[in-house]
This record gives sequence, C-alpha cells and structure tokens, in this order.
Amino acid sequence: MPNFVIIGAGQAAATLAETLRKRGFEGGITMIGDEPVPPYQRPPLSKGYLLGDMGLERLFLRPATWYEDHNVKILTSTSAVKIDTPAKLVSLSNGQALPYDKLALATGAAPHMLPASIGGALEGVYAVRNLADVDAMKSEFTTGRRLLVIGGGYIGLEAAAVAAKLGLKVTLVEMADRILQRVAAKETSDYFRRLHKSHGVELVEGVGVAALLGDGRITGARLTDGREIEADFAIVGVGVAPRTALAEAAGLEIDNGIKTNGQAQTSDPHIYAAGDCASMPLNGAQVRIESVGNAIDQAQIAAANMMGEAETYTPKPWFWSDQFDVKLQIAGLNTGYDHVVVRGEGVSISHWYYRGNALLAVDAMNDPRAYMVGKRLIEAGKSPAPAMVADASIDLKTIMAAG
Repeated sequence: MPNFVIIGAGQAAATLAETLRKRGFEGGITMIGDEPVPPYQRPPLSKGYLLGDMGLERLFLRPATWYEDHNVKILTSTSAVKIDTPAKLVSLSNGQALPYDKLALATGAAPHMLPASIGGALEGVYAVRNLADVDAMKSEFTTGRRLLVIGGGYIGLEAAAVAAKLGLKVTLVEMADRILQRVAAKETSDYFRRLHKSHGVELVEGVGVAALLGDGRITGARLTDGREIEADFAIVGVGVAPRTALAEAAGLEIDNGIKTNGQAQTSDPHIYAAGDCASMPLNGAQVRIESVGNAIDQAQIAAANMMGEAETYTPKPWFWSDQFDVKLQIAGLNTGYDHVVVRGEGVSISHWYYRGNALLAVDAMNDPRAYMVGKRLIEAGKSPAPAMVADASIDLKTIMAAG
C-alpha cells in the first residue's frame, strides 16, 4: 500500500486527508502538526473565539474520533525538520524518519513580527495566527485597558473591533496612507474607517511605529511622528510570509511561496503543496491566495492528483471579514483595477472593481445578494456595464441576466 505524508495540520492538511479517503485512497496517511491539537478553524480565532462566543470544541474541523475512524494518523507537537527527496524520507523533530510515496506540504504562513531591536520581543506583544497566540492574549481583554493594534489590514481591524466591543480603549496605527491600502480600494477603506471611528477606535494612518516602549513589558509606543501613546498590550497585524524554509532546503522551487503548477504539484513530481504556503499560476503570475476557500479547493485538487488524476485547479477567490455588525464578503481578485463602481449607500453597500469594462472583484458590506451575484458573474467571466451596476434602481436579477 502506498504511504502519503502531509506536513501541516491546518485547513489544507485536513481537507487533503478527508479528500483522499473520500476518493477511496486506502493507503497510509500521516499528518504532521507542530501544535498539540488536531486541525481547527483559524478565522474564528480573532472573532468568535476571542469574544468567547465560540468554544474550543467548535473550532475543531473534525472530532478526534474522525481521524481514528478513517485511519489517519496525526503526529501532534511534532515538526518536520528535513525532506530527503532522493530517499523520499521526512525527518521529524522526535527523531523519527517517515518514508513517503507522495508528500503534501500544507505548512501555512507565519506572521511578520516587529524586530526585537524596537521592542518586538517585549511581553504583552502578540500576533494572531494560531490557537496558542489567542489563548495567550485572551486574559488581556479586560474593559478599560488600552490596546495598541499595529497594522490596518483585516486581522488588525478584526482584533480592534473585538477589543472595542469588549470595552477596551483601542488605538490602531497603520504606516500606509490608509487602512486596507494593500488589499482594497479607497472606498472600502473609507467605509471601515467610518465604522471603526463610530465605535470609538482611534485610527492613526500614515504613521509608523518607531519603537515599542517598556522595560520587559510593553507600556506604550513612540510613533514615527514623535508622538508617544500608552498601551497595556499590543497586537501586531502586519501581514504574513509563506513558510517555505523546509521546501527550499529540499531544493523545491520557490516563487512567492512554494511554486506549484496547475495541478498543485511542486518542482518535485512526488511532492504537492496547498494553502497559504503555495503559489499557483494565475493570469501569467505565481499568486498566493490566503483564504479558507483556496486552502480547501487547492487541497482537493492536490489530493486527487496525488492519487494519479490530472485535475487542474481554477481558483475562484472569495474572502470574508466580520467587524462589529458588518460582514464583508469579497469575490474575485482586484489586482489591476482602474476604477470602482459604488452600488447602494449606508450600511449595506457594495464596491465593484473594474479594469476598463471587465469586472474583477466585488466588496459587499452587509449585502450578501450583491456578493452572490458578483461572484457568479466573475466565475462566469461576465461583466455587466458599470453604469447598470451603479444604478440602484436596477435590481440584481436584471444585472445578472444582462452580464
């Protein structure tokens, strides 16, 4: 019987194992995870779990019995330290060496942290990436305390929203000219700036952090404009980097992550990759899509092809973010847009990204119908006229038909 090994124990890894069994793979499956728990959902960590609305058991993607019932072996609290590609062996931190016929890399991504030279190693400075991170910071979220959030992307804004809901005094610092500048249009940035300010979050844009202050534990920060602010703790949300060191040491090709082809296969024909660690060809470039949807879809293709199929992955990007009482749903990739069409007004609104007359992406705030229509149009390669989208008197069914 062939033996498949999966390095990683997140969403992509769990999907790989499940898909292999669903497709009838009867060989050995071993999953290697450096955390002490089985695979769990990560998006709720900075939302429902941090708020206390979701318990630990609800985070798990499958009950522990599923892995036993389906003969999937999980090595928790264990890391892969080396891949010997000629011998097809994975060396582990516990001294074991696992042979494989096919190997899948689902190593995810690691958060960027501030350097220790400016206080990044002070006690009370956190990232939001895994269960241990959130468990470590949960006790800090006490009404009246002062939180400094560094970074105005989705992770930073979600953490700020949770803290504000729990009664903390929140200051968010974003070095770029505006929040969400890397991932969204000005219109979407403006929407969430208004939302956060209406809930008492102080937003400082166009200013960086020169240093975190404190002797052993953070007490505040000095900004690049000279201002000093006080803080009881800080959350750093300044992006992530794909975890590629293991693959690189094994001689695999790296290009914006572990490079894969349209079949989720790396430069070694016996090794596949999926999830945040993997880049894939899309529109002439190697892109990474950091989302649950991509982790699931790409892992399903990887599993099929590990079993000898020849299925090609066609990404259908979608994302979401929950902040206060607003659900943002995003369809498509806005890379290369040249104008944005605004549909609706007030709390329920959508922003439609175009390059010329081609629809690329939609940001829908509390507007699930606009999200669903936009997603279907993008996946079908259809582009309704921008003027039609902007006219709120024209219903979405008509826009869908006209697209």
